[in-house]
Amino acid sequence: MRLLYFAWLKTKIGKTEETLDLPAGIATPAALVDWLKTRGPGFAEALKDRRTLRVAVNRRHVGWDFALKPGDEVALFPPVTGG
Repeated sequence: MRLLYFAWLKTKIGKTEETLDLPAGIATPAALVDWLKTRGPGFAEALKDRRTLRVAVNRRHVGWDFALKPGDEVALFPPVTGG
């Protein structure tokens, strides 16, 4: 799975993207974020509150209960406003 991090997430995590083989049982973006938080203090800090995050799978905004598949591209980013 390809993971992309944007805005302040990439600063706190320390990378803009990575490719990972996920552990069994990671089937939704919510489960993915919970697992990512265990990967270190940068991940834990950046992902501590899902209310400050949005997720897209294969360039489509999705909810936290969306069903992930092997090979998906998952992007995590803060809410964006325009003006």
